[in-house]
Amino acid sequence: QVQLVESGGGLVQAGGSLRLSCAASGRTFSSYAMGWFRQAPGKEREFVAAISSSGLSTKYADSVKGRFTISRDNAKNTVTVYLQMNSLKPEDTAVYYCAAGEKVPFIVVAIITSSRYDYWGQGTQVTVSP
Repeated sequence: QVQLVESGGGLVQAGGSLRLSCAASGRTFSSYAMGWFRQAPGKEREFVAAISSSGLSTKYADSVKGRFTISRDNAKNTVTVYLQMNSLKPEDTAVYYCAAGEKVPFIVVAIITSSRYDYWGQGTQVTVSP
């Protein structure tokens, strides 16, 4: 069955780093665009970063640009997507979700829209203390 499993979340002090991973299996995810979204308490889910199926194109929210890096490893049966988060701030505190979209055109208006993605992980908590 389809599985997107995030890991790597935790508690870190401001200025620290975390690396999130998302293992996707059950479909040919190597042909899917992959994204990371986050949701803080009382707020709507928001786009963080996305990467094209080939890995050649990436897009970031302005709030994380220059601090976060998305990458992917298109192995045969399991695609793994990473989100390297550096210089973390308290406002980065949220549940981070991995998402996969089969027919998401890699244009800004599409990849930042959560409803364009077909599959979601369960989320991993990231907490940044001041």
